[in-house]
Amino acid sequence: MRKIKGAAFISLDGVIQAPGGPTEDPTGGFGHGGWLAPIGDMEAFEPIGRLFGGPFDLLLGRRTYDIFAAYWPYAGEEEAEIRDRFNACTKYVLTQGDQPLEWDKSIRLGGMDALAEVRAGDGPDLVIQGSSTIYPQLLEANLLDELTLMIFPVVLGRGKRLFGDGTPARGLEVTEKTVTSRGTAVITYRPTGPVDTAAITPPSASEREEARQQAMAEGRW
Repeated sequence: MRKIKGAAFISLDGVIQAPGGPTEDPTGGFGHGGWLAPIGDMEAFEPIGRLFGGPFDLLLGRRTYDIFAAYWPYAGEEEAEIRDRFNACTKYVLTQGDQPLEWDKSIRLGGMDALAEVRAGDGPDLVIQGSSTIYPQLLEANLLDELTLMIFPVVLGRGKRLFGDGTPARGLEVTEKTVTSRGTAVITYRPTGPVDTAAITPPSASEREEARQQAMAEGRW
C-alpha cells in the first residue's frame, strides 16, 4: 500500500495561499503573494527535500495542477533537478471537471473512492503540494497518512487556509518536530482518528453559571 503525504508552507494563522510569488494565486483579492521568500530559510526546506528525494508521485487539486503545469515543464536549467522529477512522475489530479490535463503522465481522479484505489495499489508514495481544498476530504475519508507543516512566523489575516470550512474534527499526533534558527516550526503529524473531549474542571453549579447555560440554550448568550 502506498502512503499519502502532505507538506505545506503555512502562516501562523493557517494561510497557505501563494507563498511563491505575487502572480501565483491572487484570487479572492489576496495581496500577499510571495510572502515566503523574505522569511524563509534553508532549514525549513529540508522536509521538502526528503519528500522529493526518493521515488514519488504527485497528488494535486485542479488549481494547483494548473499552476504546476504552467510552470514546471518550462522551468530553466537552474531548476532542472525538481523540474525533471516533476515531469517524470505521475500526476494524480483530484477534479470533477472535464478540462484537459495536458501535462504528460497526468491522471484524473473523480473523488476519494478513486484515490483509495490508487493508494491501495503498488507504486511510490503520493505527495501533496499546495492543494488546500483536498485536505478536508482526505481527513474525512481517512486517507491522509502524514502531514508536514512548515509554520512561518507571519500572520497574513486572509487567504486560502489549509483546513477551511467543512474540515472534519480529527486528532493528530506529532511524530517529528524542530524549530529553525529563524523561528520556523517544522512539525510532522499523523492523523489518529476522531477528537476526544473531556472537561478540564468540574462544571460550576453556581446560580450565575445556571443562568448562563439557560441563556445559551435560548440563544441569548
